[in-house]
Amino acid sequence: MNVLDWLAGESMRIAPWEAALRLAIAAVFGAIVGMDRELRAKPAGLRTHMLVSLAAALFTLITLELYGEVAQVHRTWSADPIRVIEAVTAGVAFLAAGAIIRGRGGVEGLTTGANMWFAGALGVACGGGYYTLALIGALFTLVIVIVLGWLERRVLHKHRRDRERL
Repeated sequence: MNVLDWLAGESMRIAPWEAALRLAIAAVFGAIVGMDRELRAKPAGLRTHMLVSLAAALFTLITLELYGEVAQVHRTWSADPIRVIEAVTAGVAFLAAGAIIRGRGGVEGLTTGANMWFAGALGVACGGGYYTLALIGALFTLVIVIVLGWLERRVLHKHRRDRERL
Protein backbone atom coordinates (compact mmCIF):
# COMPACT_ATOMS: atom_id res chain seq x y z
CA MET A 1 0.00 0.00 0.00
CA ASN A 2 1.44 3.37 -0.99
CA VAL A 3 1.15 6.60 0.99
CA LEU A 4 -1.66 8.07 -1.16
CA ASP A 5 -3.78 4.94 -0.74
CA TRP A 6 -3.15 4.99 3.00
CA LEU A 7 -4.08 8.68 3.27
CA ALA A 8 -7.20 8.20 1.21
CA GLY A 9 -8.51 5.26 3.15
CA GLU A 10 -11.58 3.77 1.55
CA SER A 11 -13.61 6.94 1.22
CA MET A 12 -12.20 8.53 -1.94
CA ARG A 13 -14.28 8.13 -5.09
CA ILE A 14 -11.49 9.55 -7.25
CA ALA A 15 -8.31 7.47 -7.16
CA PRO A 16 -5.64 9.13 -5.01
CA TRP A 17 -3.15 9.18 -7.89
CA GLU A 18 -5.78 10.88 -10.08
CA ALA A 19 -6.46 13.50 -7.38
CA ALA A 20 -2.72 14.13 -7.01
CA LEU A 21 -2.39 14.42 -10.80
CA ARG A 22 -5.27 16.92 -10.98
CA LEU A 23 -3.73 19.05 -8.24
CA ALA A 24 -0.28 18.90 -9.82
CA ILE A 25 -1.60 19.88 -13.24
CA ALA A 26 -3.56 22.75 -11.68
CA ALA A 27 -0.37 24.00 -10.01
CA VAL A 28 1.54 23.74 -13.31
CA PHE A 29 -1.14 25.66 -15.21
CA GLY A 30 -1.21 28.26 -12.43
CA ALA A 31 2.55 28.61 -12.82
CA ILE A 32 2.26 28.97 -16.57
CA VAL A 33 -0.22 31.84 -16.40
CA GLY A 34 1.50 33.41 -13.39
CA MET A 35 4.97 33.45 -14.95
CA ASP A 36 4.27 36.58 -17.01
CA ARG A 37 3.14 38.45 -13.90
CA GLU A 38 6.22 37.24 -12.02
CA LEU A 39 8.59 38.31 -14.79
CA ARG A 40 6.99 41.76 -14.79
CA ALA A 41 7.38 42.00 -10.99
CA LYS A 42 3.65 42.34 -10.41
CA PRO A 43 2.27 41.96 -6.87
CA ALA A 44 0.56 38.65 -7.65
CA GLY A 45 3.10 36.46 -9.38
CA LEU A 46 4.04 32.84 -9.79
CA ARG A 47 3.27 31.50 -6.31
CA THR A 48 0.01 33.41 -6.00
CA HIS A 49 -1.29 32.08 -9.30
CA MET A 50 -0.18 28.56 -8.43
CA LEU A 51 -1.93 28.72 -5.07
CA VAL A 52 -5.14 30.14 -6.57
CA SER A 53 -5.25 27.40 -9.19
CA LEU A 54 -4.35 24.68 -6.70
CA ALA A 55 -6.96 25.83 -4.18
CA ALA A 56 -9.66 25.95 -6.85
CA ALA A 57 -8.73 22.42 -7.94
CA LEU A 58 -8.86 21.20 -4.36
CA PHE A 59 -12.27 22.77 -3.77
CA THR A 60 -13.49 21.10 -6.95
CA LEU A 61 -12.13 17.71 -5.87
CA ILE A 62 -13.70 18.07 -2.43
CA THR A 63 -17.02 18.88 -4.08
CA LEU A 64 -16.84 15.85 -6.35
CA GLU A 65 -15.95 13.61 -3.40
CA LEU A 66 -18.70 14.96 -1.15
CA TYR A 67 -21.26 14.84 -3.92
CA GLY A 68 -20.39 11.22 -4.72
CA GLU A 69 -20.39 10.21 -1.06
CA VAL A 70 -23.73 11.78 -0.19
CA ALA A 71 -25.40 10.70 -3.45
CA GLN A 72 -24.45 7.10 -2.71
CA VAL A 73 -25.99 7.20 0.77
CA HIS A 74 -29.07 9.28 -0.08
CA ARG A 75 -30.34 8.19 -3.48
CA THR A 76 -33.13 10.80 -3.54
CA TRP A 77 -30.84 13.62 -2.48
CA SER A 78 -30.35 16.36 -5.01
CA ALA A 79 -27.53 18.84 -4.80
CA ASP A 80 -25.99 21.41 -7.02
CA PRO A 81 -22.20 21.01 -7.18
CA ILE A 82 -22.07 24.12 -9.37
CA ARG A 83 -22.45 26.17 -6.18
CA VAL A 84 -18.87 25.41 -5.27
CA ILE A 85 -17.69 26.76 -8.61
CA GLU A 86 -19.68 29.91 -7.88
CA ALA A 87 -18.08 30.17 -4.43
CA VAL A 88 -14.58 29.63 -5.84
CA THR A 89 -15.26 32.27 -8.49
CA ALA A 90 -16.42 34.76 -5.86
CA GLY A 91 -13.45 34.01 -3.58
CA VAL A 92 -10.91 34.37 -6.36
CA ALA A 93 -12.62 37.54 -7.58
CA PHE A 94 -12.20 38.96 -4.07
CA LEU A 95 -8.45 38.19 -4.18
CA ALA A 96 -8.18 39.55 -7.72
CA ALA A 97 -9.89 42.78 -6.67
CA GLY A 98 -7.14 43.20 -4.09
CA ALA A 99 -4.58 43.23 -6.91
CA ILE A 100 -6.35 46.14 -8.58
CA ILE A 101 -5.38 49.54 -7.24
CA ARG A 102 -6.22 53.06 -8.20
CA GLY A 103 -3.48 55.60 -8.29
CA ARG A 104 -1.37 57.88 -10.45
CA GLY A 105 -4.46 59.04 -12.28
CA GLY A 106 -5.49 55.57 -13.40
CA VAL A 107 -6.22 51.99 -12.47
CA GLU A 108 -3.43 49.43 -12.19
CA GLY A 109 -3.46 45.67 -11.78
CA LEU A 110 -6.43 44.85 -13.98
CA THR A 111 -4.52 42.27 -16.01
CA THR A 112 -3.07 40.72 -12.86
CA GLY A 113 -6.54 40.56 -11.30
CA ALA A 114 -8.03 38.99 -14.42
CA ASN A 115 -5.12 36.56 -14.61
CA MET A 116 -5.70 35.47 -10.99
CA TRP A 117 -9.38 34.98 -11.70
CA PHE A 118 -8.47 32.87 -14.70
CA ALA A 119 -6.02 30.82 -12.61
CA GLY A 120 -9.03 29.90 -10.48
CA ALA A 121 -10.92 28.77 -13.56
CA LEU A 122 -7.93 26.64 -14.59
CA GLY A 123 -7.94 25.06 -11.14
CA VAL A 124 -11.63 24.23 -11.36
CA ALA A 125 -11.09 22.67 -14.80
CA CYS A 126 -8.15 20.58 -13.56
CA GLY A 127 -9.97 19.59 -10.38
CA GLY A 128 -12.83 18.35 -12.53
CA GLY A 129 -10.42 16.42 -14.73
CA TYR A 130 -10.87 18.63 -17.78
CA TYR A 131 -7.19 18.85 -18.70
CA THR A 132 -7.70 19.57 -22.38
CA LEU A 133 -10.04 22.44 -21.58
CA ALA A 134 -7.50 23.80 -19.08
CA LEU A 135 -4.67 23.48 -21.61
CA ILE A 136 -6.65 25.31 -24.30
CA GLY A 137 -7.56 28.03 -21.80
CA ALA A 138 -3.94 28.37 -20.65
CA LEU A 139 -2.75 28.68 -24.24
CA PHE A 140 -5.30 31.39 -24.97
CA THR A 141 -4.22 33.19 -21.80
CA LEU A 142 -0.58 33.09 -22.87
CA VAL A 143 -1.45 34.54 -26.26
CA ILE A 144 -3.51 37.30 -24.65
CA VAL A 145 -1.06 38.20 -21.92
CA ILE A 146 2.22 37.79 -23.82
CA VAL A 147 1.51 38.40 -27.51
CA LEU A 148 -1.24 40.97 -27.17
CA GLY A 149 0.59 42.54 -24.22
CA TRP A 150 3.64 43.00 -26.43
CA LEU A 151 1.49 44.50 -29.21
CA GLU A 152 -0.19 46.82 -26.74
CA ARG A 153 3.13 48.08 -25.36
CA ARG A 154 4.81 48.46 -28.76
CA VAL A 155 2.02 49.60 -31.07
CA LEU A 156 -0.87 51.06 -29.09
CA HIS A 157 1.21 53.03 -26.58
CA LYS A 158 3.33 54.45 -29.40
CA HIS A 159 0.14 55.42 -31.24
CA ARG A 160 -1.22 57.09 -28.07
CA ARG A 161 2.02 59.01 -27.52
CA ASP A 162 1.96 60.20 -31.14
CA ARG A 163 -1.65 61.42 -30.75
CA GLU A 164 -0.83 63.21 -27.50
CA ARG A 165 1.92 65.18 -29.25
CA LEU A 166 -0.57 66.58 -31.77
